[in-house]
Amino acid sequence: MFERFSRDARTVVVAAREAARTAEDPAIGAVHLLIGLTDDDRSTGRLLAEHDLGREPVLQWVNDHRRRGLDASALSALGIDLGAIRTSVESTFGRGALDDDPPAVRRWPLRRRRVTARHVSFTAGAKKSLELSLRETIRLGADSIDAEAVLLGVLRADDRQVRQLLADVGVDVAALRRATEDRLRRAA
Repeated sequence: MFERFSRDARTVVVAAREAARTAEDPAIGAVHLLIGLTDDDRSTGRLLAEHDLGREPVLQWVNDHRRRGLDASALSALGIDLGAIRTSVESTFGRGALDDDPPAVRRWPLRRRRVTARHVSFTAGAKKSLELSLRETIRLGADSIDAEAVLLGVLRADDRQVRQLLADVGVDVAALRRATEDRLRRAA
């Protein structure tokens, strides 16, 4: 399917992969695709900024809602103080004892340098978004999958994390979808 992607859409996927790697997330999600779409140099970045969904608000939301390890609020509801547990564990086993393990390091034959093996795959939500971008392209009669079609796919996929981000930021999804479709039709 990637052979049908325009250069701009491929750049979105590469930016999404880098966003996932930077965040040390195990896979590229639909929210990473959204991050890739927010680049200021891209037409979708300008479109998203017009709808109050610029790069900084998206990155801030993702950082604020990153789910790593134990959910402190859920444990607190059960009467468990995660801070006290962390303090106790770190006093016994050392600072960072509850942190994630670093990525696996492999030594490749015939090479002397160390290489970190880290393939980043797509989540079901990201796969669905990319599949729907193809369907949006066909529906709108375009020749290739553009970044706008990827945006329409992300909006249509109804990914839980993207849906929550859009609701929290207060984006009018219907208006964003109409504006994106209009831009894609004009480009076709």
